[in-house]
Amino acid sequence: MSEPFNLEKITVPAIQGLSPYVPGEQPQGDGWVKLNTNENPYPASRSVKEAIEQAVDSLRLYPEPTSHALRKTLGAYYDLSDKHVIVGNGSDNILDLITRSFVGNNKAGHTVPSYSLYPVVVGMSGGHLVDIPFEASMELPMDAILKSDASVFFLTNPNAPTGVCFSLDAIEQLLKGLSGILVVDEAYIDFGGRSAAPLVSKYQNLIVIQTFSKSRSLAGLRVGFALAHPSIIAVLDRVRDAYNVDGLAQVGALAALDDQATFEANCQRVIATREQSLKQLHALDWFTYPSASNFLFTQPKDATGRVGQDVAQSFFESLKQQKILVRYFGKYSLTCSFIRVSIGTDTQMKSFFKGVESWLQTESHN
Repeated sequence: MSEPFNLEKITVPAIQGLSPYVPGEQPQGDGWVKLNTNENPYPASRSVKEAIEQAVDSLRLYPEPTSHALRKTLGAYYDLSDKHVIVGNGSDNILDLITRSFVGNNKAGHTVPSYSLYPVVVGMSGGHLVDIPFEASMELPMDAILKSDASVFFLTNPNAPTGVCFSLDAIEQLLKGLSGILVVDEAYIDFGGRSAAPLVSKYQNLIVIQTFSKSRSLAGLRVGFALAHPSIIAVLDRVRDAYNVDGLAQVGALAALDDQATFEANCQRVIATREQSLKQLHALDWFTYPSASNFLFTQPKDATGRVGQDVAQSFFESLKQQKILVRYFGKYSLTCSFIRVSIGTDTQMKSFFKGVESWLQTESHN
């Protein structure tokens, strides 16, 4: 007689202790000011809608399995060949392909804080993730990274959640010193940073990841891509799911790439609002990191001048009661006294600062 069914016994050990990625809260109902998931506040190019509408009649057919047209267009956009490009169901899909291909039971590394999906994808592959902590200065810990002995090292640039951007000189120094792969995750690069894409043709151990979710306003379509040496792309293609990017997403992304004017205009609007918001936070005497992203990471200061974890939590909860959502990261000592606010429209940011004023007035009476 066989043993009774035991789910825990047959679950892969690496998965048993895995904590899933927790995305930003998705509000229910109307009236919310949503500044917690770094979405672009402005719509994508109108040509995206037109392209998707034209493609609807083809839904009975499978999509092109390799996203070849999109690879070719992206390659030309970055002065590379299509063999330097792979496209995924969001950049998260690309991260999963990388860990499955190059981490496995090996060691990976990342800076802390950074994108909280890295521990999940590394854990799914059965690998071990090395944490390299930042100091409050957010200077890149070069020596620690170079000594990490990681087969893959993940670097968000600009950093999430602080928005701080690192120089190409620093990235090139890492590429020269690392024996493994450096993954430069550039989800926010179009809001003020310099992409490492020009280094792809120079360094075989570099993978640059970008996404259409942020600067091109296509978070709902889930399109991400990676640029790397063709030998790396070929390995990633071995583990890529067939038809991993649906047909509507492919044509939508192509249309977005074709409308450079809308893309640039939206980025400039976000940057202008970010800089104005930064001035307002400085006027409050709130320490805020310089940002090259579509968000600001700021340390709330209450009416008595106090900062700290309790203050940040109080501010976060006060905003939520006012139906304004921002993001709070209480796990790390460097982040627990800060909140991250996505840059919305000028109207949304006015609501945010009204929320700040309301909280300060409440705090002054407590």
